[in-house]
Amino acid sequence: MPNQSTGLRGPAIFLAQFIGEEAPFNTLEGIARWAAEKGYRAIQLPTIDDRFIDLRKAAESQAYCDELNALCENAGVVISELSTHLQGQLVAVHPAFNDVFDDFAPKELHGQPQARTEWAIEQLMLAAKASQRLGLTAHATFSGALLWPFVYPWPQRPAGLIEEGFNELARRWTPILDAFDQAGVDLCFEIHPGEDLHDGASFERFLAAVDHHRRAKILYDPSHLLLQQLDYLGFIDQYHERIGMFHVKDAEFTPNARSGVYGGYQDWMERPGRFRSLGDGQIDFSAVFSRLTQYGFDGWAVLEWECCLKDAEQGATEGAPFIEAHLIQPAGHAFDDFASVSSSRSRNRRILGLSSTAD
Repeated sequence: MPNQSTGLRGPAIFLAQFIGEEAPFNTLEGIARWAAEKGYRAIQLPTIDDRFIDLRKAAESQAYCDELNALCENAGVVISELSTHLQGQLVAVHPAFNDVFDDFAPKELHGQPQARTEWAIEQLMLAAKASQRLGLTAHATFSGALLWPFVYPWPQRPAGLIEEGFNELARRWTPILDAFDQAGVDLCFEIHPGEDLHDGASFERFLAAVDHHRRAKILYDPSHLLLQQLDYLGFIDQYHERIGMFHVKDAEFTPNARSGVYGGYQDWMERPGRFRSLGDGQIDFSAVFSRLTQYGFDGWAVLEWECCLKDAEQGATEGAPFIEAHLIQPAGHAFDDFASVSSSRSRNRRILGLSSTAD
């Protein structure tokens, strides 16, 4: 079982940006061995490609899941979490995005928004059971977005529009959260622009709408917060009890006279806000790892490589030692224990100049 140890673990790597048509990136065994050779101890596994995991079979067959775990362990890694980012996106899609998001669904569902949503919800239900069978305790996904076209409103939003959108999100996601609860797995929403859950305030709205469901957690990725100019360290202070997963991804934000947070419709290379390989951006990862350790985060530090400048192979090669160097072994005792003194209630009262017994 991959997640029986506790504390901040790593390095792990999210495979979505590395899966391809050429070996070793076209089979689970091949990409798992590649990751292990790079120094990674775990892989976060997307569930959209049957070459790597048959989600329905994983939900139904313990023997199949045991085989998947054994294959990965023989390759030198474990599965840290499963991901349904693309399927989660399809749980809630504003009509403006129907055409482009059809590409995330099976071809036979293209042009059928309602059937596509039902398929996506079923995928999440399968992922809950598959995660349970694999011995996992957290799962990564997106919330989808009904409200994103109205994030910066003009004309003014009609009264009640936002509330209606979050009520509908809750209606769709609550049964899924219940299924994950039955499986004993936290459902971690990546806080991400383009999703209705894109910052702390929107996550709070969703949390209230699902009655503070205990399985509604956060996938913390500081890069998305930096590019929105949020306090990504304060975010940990405020939401640490709900942070269930961690993507280690770097970014930089250098506004100029032509464009800022919205990027001016420019390609990634020209945007003021850009994702970068680890160590090449502005994220203070020493502080991030320190805060997560301070609050007892129990999960994997997972590289998500996205960079408009550096090659993926180089990013993956540099990522494992970068994460390894930032892992913190929590202190086993206070640094000043060597100077500790004996204690008793009577002594403490005597030091304070009080009588030996309380009045």
